[in-house]
Amino acid sequence: MSIASQRTRIIILYNTITAFKALGLDEQLLQAITDMGFETPSEVQEQAIPILLEKDTDLVALAQTGTGKTAAFGFPMLQKINIDSRTTQGLILSPTRELCLQITNEMINYGKHKKGLNVVAIYGGASIQDQARNIKKGAQVIVATPGRMKDMISRRMIDISKIEYCVLDEADEMLNMGFQEDIEFILKNTPNRESIWLFSATMPSEIRKVSKRYMKEPVEVTIGKVNATNKSIDHQYYVTSAQYRYETLKRIIDFNPGIYGIIFTRTKADAQDVSARLTREGYDIDAIHGDLTQQQRDRVMGQFRDKTLQLLIATDVAARGIDVQGITHVINYELPDDVEVYTHRSGRTGRAGLQGICISIVHSKEMYKFKQIERINNSKFSKLDIPSGKDVCRKQFFFFMEKLLSADISHGDYETYVPMLAEKFADVSKEDVLKRVAAMEFDRFLKYYENAEDLNHRDKGRREQSDAPDQARRRDGRDRDGGRGRDGGRERDGGRGDNRKEFARGGGYSRLFVNLGTKDGFYKASFLQYILDMSDLKKDALGRIDMKDMNSWIEIEKGAAKQMVNALDGKNYNGRRIRMNDADSGGERKPRRGE
Repeated sequence: MSIASQRTRIIILYNTITAFKALGLDEQLLQAITDMGFETPSEVQEQAIPILLEKDTDLVALAQTGTGKTAAFGFPMLQKINIDSRTTQGLILSPTRELCLQITNEMINYGKHKKGLNVVAIYGGASIQDQARNIKKGAQVIVATPGRMKDMISRRMIDISKIEYCVLDEADEMLNMGFQEDIEFILKNTPNRESIWLFSATMPSEIRKVSKRYMKEPVEVTIGKVNATNKSIDHQYYVTSAQYRYETLKRIIDFNPGIYGIIFTRTKADAQDVSARLTREGYDIDAIHGDLTQQQRDRVMGQFRDKTLQLLIATDVAARGIDVQGITHVINYELPDDVEVYTHRSGRTGRAGLQGICISIVHSKEMYKFKQIERINNSKFSKLDIPSGKDVCRKQFFFFMEKLLSADISHGDYETYVPMLAEKFADVSKEDVLKRVAAMEFDRFLKYYENAEDLNHRDKGRREQSDAPDQARRRDGRDRDGGRGRDGGRERDGGRGDNRKEFARGGGYSRLFVNLGTKDGFYKASFLQYILDMSDLKKDALGRIDMKDMNSWIEIEKGAAKQMVNALDGKNYNGRRIRMNDADSGGERKPRRGE
């Protein structure tokens, strides 16, 4: 490190220590702050820490998640408790196991220079006996979920009568999750507390009631506007029809390469369904919902934090307390019922000064509900058109080119292989090499979006206008020059999931039977992609697809029927032999050689 760099680092460290020392923190905490690389106190820290250090007082702090609230109550608690005593003096309640463990780790890091400090996490899904033993060894601070804490108190496995400082973190989320009775039970069992510190992103009436009942003249600290969403979040929405909701989600994901986000659904059934469909189609995604064991939930969250998973799909309850840094997008697959839930969802992105995007997929009949959210939220919402297939391909292609150009080739003995590569590609132009690279990366992708439909919901006037040039074409399914229309003779808004016109048999189309159906894990979109990939045919060759549990029927141009049968019949899918034949032949097919 150069002398200039050393001087710059010393100046930064000095400014950091000075800024936090001005809040009244002791030397041990300042050393920990230096170790962790904190630069300047956040606004909530600047306001809350001096108040809590000055005297024992109740406090209500309103600030968005990701603004440094843990340090705002953690540092004062660690400075005020008696480390030499093994009595439990501080209690922090949080809504979920994930947040409980996160706060515990942060408190341990804050107090790393306070010898003898013991912070214990109490949560469901782990051995209650082991947790009780850890507390009996002497824990000055307990971090707990309300349900497990109430359970341990009821069983007389824990004594919190000497608690002096009680923190309610993410109080609005705890109440939304139905923990109000548990919280009140716990507060009644802390008769000797000096103060309650309540931290919340919003201030609903239930929190007001708790504060009035258990707090005495609390000091209020407000960071930003109460109940407002983070200004670092760009709020966007797309309007589509109900049957296009899933395809719209896929297109949004594909239009945002590099996305690292959370998708919200209203029910666990939807979370499971959408996660399963996207997984089958090759996306790095998993779901968290109420049916998961704690071990399964930990595994999924670990993969998401490590970015092994690009996407996480969750219900509102399952996502409570999730605090993951660097989330670029939040997608509302379905709108929540109230504004506060929307605020919680969107608050998963745009944290710590970073920009984030919150996207809502809105069914045309939900516009009234959405306008309510927009009005009460008091933020600008941008209505965008759902990207076309060409838009998606273009976006993905540019993303790939940037990755290619920025690839790190400094590590590895690539020079050894350059002569061999040069010899191999001596007769191939640079343009052809680039084309082949693109084909390997995008062939499947381009096939899928080649004739992608318009998923945008259009009002009646616009639809009639935009569809007018196609109406003459649809009378016979042909363009003026005698070729097939851009939709291959298909209806653009037929109300079916596959949106294909039912062709009259005998008019140039054959009907094929195949023994694959929804029981094999297919949905219409994935099934369509599978048969096109296997047969190397284009979408234009297909008509209606009728899927059942155990089998399907496909309408296809007569000239392409033989190619599809040859490509699929007799092949294996997940250990099952595929049978495909002309459905109008009574299910008969000629046996293959060797059968």
